[in-house]
Amino acid sequence: MARIDKFIGPDIEIAQAVYPEHALAIDEVARKAGIPIEHIEHYGKYKAKVDYDSFLKGRDGKGGKLILVTAITPTPAGEGKTTVAIGLADALVKTGKNAALALREPSLGPVFGVKGGATGGGWAQIIPMEDINLHFTGDFHAIGAANNLLAAMIDNHIFHGNSLNIDPHKIIWRRCVDMNDRQLRFVVDGLGGKANGSPREDGYDITVVSEIMAILCLTSGIDDLKERLGRIIVAYTHGKQSDGSERPVTAAQLKAHGAMAALLKDAIKPNLVQTLEGTPAFVHGGPFANIAHGCNSILATRLALACADYVVTEAGFGADLGAEKFLNIKCRCANIKPSAVVVVATVRALKSHGGVAKSELSKENVAALEKGMPNLLQHVRNITEAFKLPAVVAINAFPTDAPAELALIERKCRELGVSVELSEVWEKGGEGGARLAEEVARLCEQPNNFDYSYDANLTIREKIESIAKNIYRADGVAILPNAQKQIEQLEKLGLDKVPVCVAKTQYSFSDNPSALRRAARLDADRPQRQNTRGRWLYSSAYGRHYDDARPACNARRRKRRRGQYRKNIRLVLSGVGVYLVVNYYGGHPAPAGRALPNLINAVKMLKSKSKPRYR
Repeated sequence: MARIDKFIGPDIEIAQAVYPEHALAIDEVARKAGIPIEHIEHYGKYKAKVDYDSFLKGRDGKGGKLILVTAITPTPAGEGKTTVAIGLADALVKTGKNAALALREPSLGPVFGVKGGATGGGWAQIIPMEDINLHFTGDFHAIGAANNLLAAMIDNHIFHGNSLNIDPHKIIWRRCVDMNDRQLRFVVDGLGGKANGSPREDGYDITVVSEIMAILCLTSGIDDLKERLGRIIVAYTHGKQSDGSERPVTAAQLKAHGAMAALLKDAIKPNLVQTLEGTPAFVHGGPFANIAHGCNSILATRLALACADYVVTEAGFGADLGAEKFLNIKCRCANIKPSAVVVVATVRALKSHGGVAKSELSKENVAALEKGMPNLLQHVRNITEAFKLPAVVAINAFPTDAPAELALIERKCRELGVSVELSEVWEKGGEGGARLAEEVARLCEQPNNFDYSYDANLTIREKIESIAKNIYRADGVAILPNAQKQIEQLEKLGLDKVPVCVAKTQYSFSDNPSALRRAARLDADRPQRQNTRGRWLYSSAYGRHYDDARPACNARRRKRRRGQYRKNIRLVLSGVGVYLVVNYYGGHPAPAGRALPNLINAVKMLKSKSKPRYR
């Protein structure tokens, strides 16, 4: 690849300075990764899919060292985790290592939202940037089509006689669209008379939190994909849970899983692209980490491990979400073991955790930095103590970082026995991550005692408690009665001996996004929505939390806050393949359970000859 003089500018201008004029053809990228051309399926000159089945045949996909890049709790100041991951891979190559990347695909929701794209930044990007951030190779469209095909088949089955005895009020499968569209979160469909279905409450999720996405990223191949799709629980029958007459209905019973797998036959294949410096990058799958498990696909990771000696991957949001799920869920499902962990932080973000306004973050403020340091230190402890993995802290450098601020971070981290390295990959590309790469390579050679933070054979409550206490540092867990009923149902169905995926806000260790720094105590955990997905349990922690960064409140205010939480929590029973989900939402003008009756009453009034009365 031709040498390009580096300049400071918008990400898109930097990407366009390299691509397409100076980018490697995808065949050359495949050659660098050691993938013969017969295993490549071209999507133009600079993108390809890899036929994982033929390439991995005879390989175990565990040859390389796996390096996880995670971060502190996200702030509006930004941390640059993906940028550091890409720059680290380039830096490893520059230091003579055979390295590759394994990343997630961006979702159109964040791309057109506040967050923007997810291809890195500055001189640490993957290309073609515009293609990856938009439709890429069509994987998300295929996932959305498979998801909505299943939704259509549920309603069609009911329309044509409902031989499975599905209760329309217990349909838990939602439609999806890969866009931020709050208007579609809760809808009523099936209007227009009998020929157009029966009116019922429904809703749309964003595609990246679809259970199809979770399953695709956990599958080991097309046969396993089809089996997992067939296990999706889409609804429950008429009857009562108490006497066992209520039974789950699966996609296999609807005979939908074969058609869904057919729609996903190309989407299951990992995508191959490159960094600005030509390092191979396997970009595949994109589940969110605050709701789903936040990691790229197992297939892409295994493919990268079979191709490179060092594989850099990332997990979404902070280490309490993406890294916890990567280590407890993905590593367990894929039977892989990371060699080292990089925890990314910025001086600006830590000062934000210390209470500094965004407009003041460029000013030196050692006192505020020290107040924000507990967030970083807690994430580091979770990695080194709960999971027993070696870690290094990477400070994503900004020109405004003061020497005294950098010295404080280094001193505090070294007290924990963890080194700190400055990352300048945004400005300098791989060259700016040389010292970080050397430290990571050193850690990879050290023996580690990696272990999961809980045993999957524990009870659901014990697993939730383990995460709450050991990762969020909560005092305890309180399961509400409705949630307990859901847990008992999962246990009766034999879906409890699997990992737990917790859904919560990404902006705090607790359920309160405004509670910065680290959790002081979490008083209650409230599982709310259950989804069985691809052999794991999806749960969520929400309840009363008071953080050391917030002023103390008196008993009267505390009582009022608890009442508000109860009003804003809705329990929804859902399911698919295997994991327990809990969802929190608030602020809606009316409970969703009232939407359908209100609409039907409105339709009746419109058809009535009498004049409606308004209150």
